[in-house]
Amino acid sequence: MTLPYRYKASALIVSSFALSIGLAYASPEQSQTEPPHDDHVEHGEAHTEDDHDDGEAHDEHDHKTLETVIVTTTRSGRAVNDEPVRVEVIGREEIEEKAIMRPGNIATLVAETGGVRVQTTSPALGAANIRLQGLYGRYTQLLNDGLPLFGGQAASIGLLQIPPTDLAQVEVIKGSASSFYGGSALGGVINLVSRRPGDEAAGEVLLNITSEDGQDLTGYFETPLNDQLAVSLTAGAHRQTVQDFDGDGWIDMPAYERFAARPRLFWDGDDGASLYATLGVMTEEREGGTLPGRTVPDGNPFAQNQDTTRIDGGFIAERPVSDTITFNLRGSAMVQDHEHRFGPVTEEDRHESYLIETSLSGDLGTTNWIIGAAFQSEDYTSDTFPEFDYTYDVPGVFGQIDYDLSETVSVSLSGRLDGHSEFGTQFSPRASILYKPGDWTIRGSYGQGFFAPTPFVEDIEAAGLSRLAPLSGLQEETAETASIDVGYRRGSIETNVSVFGSNVDGVTELEAFSSVPGGTLDRVQLINAQGETQIRGSELLVRYYWNDFKLTGSYLYLDATEDDPLGGRREIELTPQHSAGFVAMWEQHGRGLLGFEAYYTGEQRLDGDPFRATSDPYWHLGFLGQITVGRASWFINAENLLDVRQTKENPLVLPARAPDGQWTTDIWSRNDGFILNGGVRIKF
Repeated sequence: MTLPYRYKASALIVSSFALSIGLAYASPEQSQTEPPHDDHVEHGEAHTEDDHDDGEAHDEHDHKTLETVIVTTTRSGRAVNDEPVRVEVIGREEIEEKAIMRPGNIATLVAETGGVRVQTTSPALGAANIRLQGLYGRYTQLLNDGLPLFGGQAASIGLLQIPPTDLAQVEVIKGSASSFYGGSALGGVINLVSRRPGDEAAGEVLLNITSEDGQDLTGYFETPLNDQLAVSLTAGAHRQTVQDFDGDGWIDMPAYERFAARPRLFWDGDDGASLYATLGVMTEEREGGTLPGRTVPDGNPFAQNQDTTRIDGGFIAERPVSDTITFNLRGSAMVQDHEHRFGPVTEEDRHESYLIETSLSGDLGTTNWIIGAAFQSEDYTSDTFPEFDYTYDVPGVFGQIDYDLSETVSVSLSGRLDGHSEFGTQFSPRASILYKPGDWTIRGSYGQGFFAPTPFVEDIEAAGLSRLAPLSGLQEETAETASIDVGYRRGSIETNVSVFGSNVDGVTELEAFSSVPGGTLDRVQLINAQGETQIRGSELLVRYYWNDFKLTGSYLYLDATEDDPLGGRREIELTPQHSAGFVAMWEQHGRGLLGFEAYYTGEQRLDGDPFRATSDPYWHLGFLGQITVGRASWFINAENLLDVRQTKENPLVLPARAPDGQWTTDIWSRNDGFILNGGVRIKF
C-alpha cells in the first residue's frame, strides 16, 4: 500500500529522530567542539548589555559584568561581535521587560527593534506579521532554535500565539537569508532561542490582567535530571473578551481563548555529543466581525472567527567525528488545522511543514566551514476550496565558509542550491565582510534569494479564499539585498548607522476583476506585479549607559516604491517613510525598574481606503514600572498614553464589501486606545 505524502514525511522525521539519538549516544572521538546550545547572556544589538568588544569590564560607574553572546542563526556559532553577518540580539533582560508588557505573544518584543515593523494584516482578527526593513511580512522566516516549527510561511496569526516566557534571546538577520534557510527567508530571519536549564531546578509563574478584560497566566519550569540530561516546560493560558470601542457594532478587539504547552529536552555527552528535542501543542479560538444582533452595511451579520490547533516537534543532534569536524542532524514537523468563518462561508484547511537536514562543520582556527543537504516540504489542503491545494517539495544543498583574513578583517561566503518542485532550480548566494579597527565595527553584506508564491498574501489571510480565482502562471518572487553597517562603541556610548537597499522582482499582488462582464469588481486574482519594487533606507541607533540608566534612541528612514499602473512610481502602501523611537530605562536588579518609551510613526500611503489616501502620523507613549520584593515582582504597564485609535479619525468598516471580501479598511494606526495592564511574576 502506498502511503500519502504527509505520512511518509512524518515517518521520515521519526526515523531521523531515532537515528539522532543513536548518533548522540554513540562513542565519538574526543573533541574540542562545543555543544550547539551554549548558555546565552543578556541584551544587545550585536552585543550584550554587559559586553564590550575588548572583553574587559566596564568602569566602576557601570557596575556590570561582561560576557560573550554566541549566535546560532548563521550556523557558524561565533561570538556576535566576530560575525561578518550583522545579527541583532535581543537578550534575556529585555525579553523580561517586554514579557510584562505583553505576556501572551512576541509582537511587542520584536516590534521595538530598529527596522522591524509589526503590521496588522487582519483588523477583524488582530492578525499581524513582521516586516524587516520595509519588505513584506511573508518574506520573514520565523524560527525556534533554528527550526521552522511554525511552518515555512508562518501564518500572520501565528505571531500572536507565541509567548516570550521561555526565550533566552532573539536573533534577527535583516536582508536575504535564503542562503541559510531557503526561500522562506527572502527578507530575513527571526530566530527565537530557548532558555537552557541551569544546574538547579528553577521556574517562574506570571499572572497578568488588563483594563480591557484580558488575562494571561504563564509558567516556566526547568530542572536537571542528572549531570547530562535536563528538561524544561512552558505552558500558558490566555483570554480576551470582545471590545467595540466606537460602538459601530464591529469588534475592534477580537476575543480569544488560547492554551499552549512546550516541553524541551537537553542532553550533553561528556565527549561533546548533544541532543535537543521539543514538542509543542497549541489550541485557540478567536472571534471577530460583528457583534451579535449587529450588521455590516449590506444589512447582514458578518462573523469572522478562526479556530486553530497546532502540533509541532523538532530535534537537533550533534556529534563530533574528529577534533575539528562535527556532524549535525536536525528535523522538524508541524501540522496546523484551521476552521475559518467569513460571514456565511466556513473554510476548513490543514497546513503541514517538514524539514530534515544533515551537515558537517569544521573549525580550522581562522576558518569555519559548513556543508550540508536539506529536504523541506510545505503542504496545504483545503476541505472547502481544494483548487488551492499545493505541495512544495524542496531538496537543497548549502555551504558556508567564514575566514579571518587578519585580526581586524573577516569574510563570510554562503550559498544554497534548491530544487523547487514548482519553480525549478534556485541559487541563493550571500557575501559579508567585517572590519574592526579599534572602537569601530564596519560590516557589508550582499545577498540574493527567492520566495515561492502561495495563495496566502496578507489580504487573502484576512478575507479568505472565497473570492480568489484559481492560481495560474505565477512566477517565483526574487530579490537582491545589500547593506553597510557602521558601529562605534566607547565607554558608555554606542552608535550604529545602517544603509540598506532591496530590489524585488515579481511581487505577487491582488488584482480586482468582475465575475460578470461590465459588472462591479467582486473577485480578485493573484498576479506578479510588473516592474521592480525598490526599497532604500537607513537606520540610526544611539545608546547611552549611565549608572543604572539606559537611554536608547532610534530612527528609520524608508524610501519604498513600486511601479504605478498609471505611470511613474508610487510609495508602497502601509510603509511609513519616517519612524523613530526613544526608550529611557532605570533598573536595579533585585529591586525594580522604571521605563518610559515614545515611538513615532509617520504618514503612510493607503490603498482602497474610501476615507483617505494618506494616514496621519501618530505617537505611541508608554510607561512601565516594577517592584521586586523577595521572589515576587509586581508590575504595572500603561500603553498608548495618548489614547490613539484609528476609529477616532475614520470608520473602520467599509461602505461596501471590497473585491477581495474584506469589510474593513487596513489598519494604519493603533486600534485599541489606552490600555493598562498589571500583575505579578513569581520566581522560584
